[in-house]
Amino acid sequence: MSVFAAYMKKRLAETVLFVCFAAVMTAVLALNAVPAREIFYGISLLFFVAAVFLAADAWRWCARYRMLHKRRESAQPGEEQPGYQELELGCAELLSELAVSGGDAMESAYQDLLRSLLRAGRERRNEELKRRREMKEYYGMWVHQIKTPIAALRLLLQAKNSEGAADEELAELFYIEQYVGMALQYLRLDSESTDFVFERICLDDVIREAVHKYARQFVSRKIRLDFEAADAVVLSDEKWMEFVVEQILSNAIKYTPGGSISIRAERIPAPDGEDGDGEWRLVIADTGIGIRAEDLPRICEKGYTGYNGHADKSSTGIGLYLCSRILKKLGHVLSISSEEGRGTQVSILFQKNSNLTKV
Repeated sequence: MSVFAAYMKKRLAETVLFVCFAAVMTAVLALNAVPAREIFYGISLLFFVAAVFLAADAWRWCARYRMLHKRRESAQPGEEQPGYQELELGCAELLSELAVSGGDAMESAYQDLLRSLLRAGRERRNEELKRRREMKEYYGMWVHQIKTPIAALRLLLQAKNSEGAADEELAELFYIEQYVGMALQYLRLDSESTDFVFERICLDDVIREAVHKYARQFVSRKIRLDFEAADAVVLSDEKWMEFVVEQILSNAIKYTPGGSISIRAERIPAPDGEDGDGEWRLVIADTGIGIRAEDLPRICEKGYTGYNGHADKSSTGIGLYLCSRILKKLGHVLSISSEEGRGTQVSILFQKNSNLTKV
């Protein structure tokens, strides 16, 4: 339906009423013996004035309609969704434009109602943000406070440990520390400002630190480690990369009973015609139970555990989700391939031309 047709549909009742009024006036004048020429002249003048008014009103109405239609098209869902502040600003600008372009009392009442709803939504949003901020502050404080008794408990267990008497307790305490650290990283990742520090780091140092942290788990689960040092230097954040490597290594250990885990950094040669030494790829592969094909596309979703996660009640579905988000913010590419019963391979590509300004 065209814009003018939509306007005529809106004014249909007024138009029919006007025609009926003109017909009644014509009949009354004719019954009172008014000359036909004068009746025709009066009715023509009446229709001319009505046509001028209708054209002016139609022009104003169609202009407002096109403006709203253009706004609606610009607000269609896309790859980048506007934030609440952008939506609020757009609503305020639209209301200002509608107020300037005029309107009847009913339309002004609707605009006032929309402004009231916009104000109420803004106040509710501010209250929600305040509650979330207080909750994050509380959980952040709790995570930092819980580290003290955990460290004290570790010291006590190590002091009492004789000939492996407290190995099981120390192993469980290690996982508690891991979950606390994961909670802290989760809070930091969702904070308004993330403390990324980009510098050239040695991947071998990051890997050695993670392997040293999980040395007890390698021994207790009888897992063989194959590590190939490559002196790979990449641009990244050392602290966050250590967390990512630890999470991937934790999953590999958890789902590799009595197998082996290999860690290596591969050099990807630069394409022909390009300067430089190419890019690096970190590969962590295991010979564990693998991942089902139907679970593989969703393993980085928040809270998704898949078949293996249901079998292992301790799985939370948060580790790989955090890894994927962190690597995306760092400008690196995560890829996972697996075959059920034959193991899993996790690759991290350190792109040379990644856009780090999006962090």
